[in-house]
Amino acid sequence: MKRHNPSVPVVRERKLTVIVVMSGNILLDIAGPVDVFATAAKMLAAKGAPQDYDILVAAPGRTTAIPCSGGMQLHCSSSILDAGPIDTLLVAGYDSHAENQRDYDGFYAWLAVAAKDIRRIGSICVGAFALAKAGLLNGKQVTTHWEYCEQLQCNYPAVQVNPNPFFIKDGNIYTSGGVSSGMDLALALIEEDHGKDLAMQVARKLVLYLKRPGSQASFNALVPVYAIQDTLAGRLRNWIVKHAHLQIGVPELAEQVNMSTRHFSRIFTSETGLSPAKFVEKLRVELARKYLEDSSLSIEAIAEKCGLGSVVSMRRIFLRQLLLSPSDYRKTFRSSLAKAHH
Repeated sequence: MKRHNPSVPVVRERKLTVIVVMSGNILLDIAGPVDVFATAAKMLAAKGAPQDYDILVAAPGRTTAIPCSGGMQLHCSSSILDAGPIDTLLVAGYDSHAENQRDYDGFYAWLAVAAKDIRRIGSICVGAFALAKAGLLNGKQVTTHWEYCEQLQCNYPAVQVNPNPFFIKDGNIYTSGGVSSGMDLALALIEEDHGKDLAMQVARKLVLYLKRPGSQASFNALVPVYAIQDTLAGRLRNWIVKHAHLQIGVPELAEQVNMSTRHFSRIFTSETGLSPAKFVEKLRVELARKYLEDSSLSIEAIAEKCGLGSVVSMRRIFLRQLLLSPSDYRKTFRSSLAKAHH
């Protein structure tokens, strides 16, 4: 075995990890993953590991001052168009209105060609729109911020959008959900490169979960008010919430709007894309979420007040709708003030 001469420094392979900053970013989209990779790089360097991360925050075009949230500007050190060989490329954020005022056509043309030479490509939050615009997501399973999943699916029908996971890997394409999910993705990439132990050390250093419980579904509004405006569902929403503890079927709902059951079911499903029973279940879960967040009622009492049956039944429904049990939901989302008083 050939021995290493200690007088000769070890040359570590440097892997260029680039985060492209699109217009309209929330700063955490960028700063979160950068801190995750930077922390891993420091830990690897301290161990004299044979592999490291070079981190570059780059602009998508020649203008390197990028507007971000809160009235701030981020000044990137260079443009992605001048970057050397790239190992990992992550695109953070996307704002179609801001892009109309900036020239990013060159970036999309560059990305479509350069993608074949990059080991892995990903997006942070709504950066998935940029990857889709470059044609990289066709036929891929992807995610983005839960609030924009429907828009992404509508704009790019060839993309298979899943609103639930914090991040998804499909081949060498990685997409993450809303904002802080970029940190979940960065930890997963470090685990992929260097194993669970290093990823866990980084997570502990930054006081993060290595793998967060639940999913984006836990944050999503199951029945957004804007989606049911001017529909039968919108007219019935408050009545259903008020009577959630009672048996509510199609006859009871149809009676409230003076319609026959058959006509009611047809119109309701046409307007909302949901059967009346599924809609009622979602509203009951929404109501139960508020009790879990803001009250000290037992799960059994909440299940009864919301018409979710037994504790077992409520757990089954929560897992189906939110991918999280009622007890885990309460631990994660209970009011900060409620926690502070205990």
